[in-house]
Amino acid sequence: MKVNSEGVSASRVYLPAGQTYPSLLDFFVSNFPHINASEWESRFAEGLVMTQEGEAVAASDTYPPNTHLLYFRRLAREPEIPFEEQILYQDEHILVADKPHFLPVTPSGLYLHQTLLNRLKKKTGIQTLSPIHRIDRDTAGLVIFSVNPKERAQYQNLFRDRVVKKIYEAIAPYSEDLINKLPMTYRSKVIESEHFLQMTEVDGEANADTHIELIEENRPWAKYRLTPGSGKKHQLRCHLNALGIPIRHDQIYPILTPYQEYDLDFSRPLQLLAKEISFKDPVTGYDRIFASQRVLP
Repeated sequence: MKVNSEGVSASRVYLPAGQTYPSLLDFFVSNFPHINASEWESRFAEGLVMTQEGEAVAASDTYPPNTHLLYFRRLAREPEIPFEEQILYQDEHILVADKPHFLPVTPSGLYLHQTLLNRLKKKTGIQTLSPIHRIDRDTAGLVIFSVNPKERAQYQNLFRDRVVKKIYEAIAPYSEDLINKLPMTYRSKVIESEHFLQMTEVDGEANADTHIELIEENRPWAKYRLTPGSGKKHQLRCHLNALGIPIRHDQIYPILTPYQEYDLDFSRPLQLLAKEISFKDPVTGYDRIFASQRVLP
């Protein structure tokens, strides 16, 4: 897989036989109508479209049927995330990273270079890295990557089969009523709400469960240990909100605030941390346990 100087992987497109276009530019404009012609012209001019051997092609080049070309995304502006990830462990099978708040795991939307995946590709030179699970951009903590594509499915199946133990920590309001019930396992049915960013609870058989323990209290706040038994989107955030103790600095629960594109408020990170992860390695047979070095204040 080709990558550019920022560690960003290229996308590949097939140019089928039986079709004709006056130029490569015409092919890309026709097949990617959601991208302006001027954007493709800029990509060609900057050498971001090339053969599989890495040789840049020009917008005016003739259409070569039955071949593949590589191309890179280009962002005119991308938010800078001024926090560093750490590599906690690396071998020939997996890489374990400790992600800071605000940094997306993979490219999406406004984020391309400023993602954990592309930072790690650039730092390690391993272009086959692929996350075997995800955490939210707002959440800090552990993310595990597969190194060898042939082993990736075995690691992903651990999460599919729910044989990975994950422990989170969160800062949320202190609640006298709730504290008297802890430790407890909270269960509910969680589905997507009318707004795609939020999840909501509805009546019905539970599909999400979270074990909640108190770690310490510093009123009006408390630190909680959260152990999800399921992996629903925003499960921890949704569950604590439903219990009347939304996680500190949550911009989605209980109230969805306007999305900040560029002027991010780094002074208010979501107080949620993916603290520990443990599993039996399906490739080596070793018992693995990793802990984030980050600490919620």
